[in-house]
Amino acid sequence: MKLTDISRQVATAFAAVGVSGLVLVGCNNSSAPEANKEPVTEGATETTTTETAATSDIDPEHSKIVIGTTEGDFADMVRNQVKGSLEAQGYEVELVTFTDYVRPNIALADGDLDINIFQHKPYLDTFKKENNLDLVEAFQVPTAPLGIYSGKKTKIDEVYKGMSVSAPNDPSNFARALVMMNELGWITLKDNIDPLTASKTDIADNSKYDIKIVELEAAQLPRARDEVDFAIINGNYATDAGIKLTEALFQEPSFAYVNWSAIKTADKDKKWVKDVTNAYNSEAFKKYAHDSFPGYKYPKIWGTDIAAAPTTASTTATAPVTEAAAQ
Repeated sequence: MKLTDISRQVATAFAAVGVSGLVLVGCNNSSAPEANKEPVTEGATETTTTETAATSDIDPEHSKIVIGTTEGDFADMVRNQVKGSLEAQGYEVELVTFTDYVRPNIALADGDLDINIFQHKPYLDTFKKENNLDLVEAFQVPTAPLGIYSGKKTKIDEVYKGMSVSAPNDPSNFARALVMMNELGWITLKDNIDPLTASKTDIADNSKYDIKIVELEAAQLPRARDEVDFAIINGNYATDAGIKLTEALFQEPSFAYVNWSAIKTADKDKKWVKDVTNAYNSEAFKKYAHDSFPGYKYPKIWGTDIAAAPTTASTTATAPVTEAAAQ
């Protein structure tokens, strides 16, 4: 499948679902440990709430906000910026972290969370349809891109016939991994496929390198790098494992995958949701994000071009990189 063709199809697919920036997710981890609830800041929250009680502009019907994220950069954004901003406004904020992509949406639908932040829209749309959940996206957040990182091989041109490449096993991210390998010329995808739902059956030709694709849960990819030649890792799990985004041998060229927060549909017009949205779009948060997360893709509403990280860390890639599928 031609590189320019798949780029056009990605853009078309995004337009079809009505988004210009999407993201990350989805793997089944039924054996994952319980979610980690971080305690509310003692003293600071109580003091802030007391001092601002008379003048605070919080939602009078919802003074405590429980935010769920996957561990890593999304959790750090809450800990280091958003939590303090909302507490200064008068809210009580609790952070709950997860190690998988299934429980955050279930917890949200069950009312254990008020909002979660970890996923792209195609995953949210698929998950809520399959599980009959009444959820909706709220706002975009800075997102680390999917990348190919070294395993046993340290350079992108060290490809060989019979090599192994690990990839996230959830459908949406596995599709992204296939598109990346197609971009590099490692495999060839069939014509006219949907790049958002590409699967192994959509591979037209794998004979060039006869790649053994090892599918793993996203959280396991960083620590399994020494077992494969190359590892395709979600950005948030790479950073959580201490891997710098600049160490990527190749990053997906599209700027279309920017993660969203999700809430219950019934809450979409609530004041507390607007306050959380404002916290994530404040000038203070923008500065924090730019300073703390170089190479990330940023929300479209920010109006900034986020080509901070190169598409490749080497000029020896086996195939040219096409222009971003969605700007």
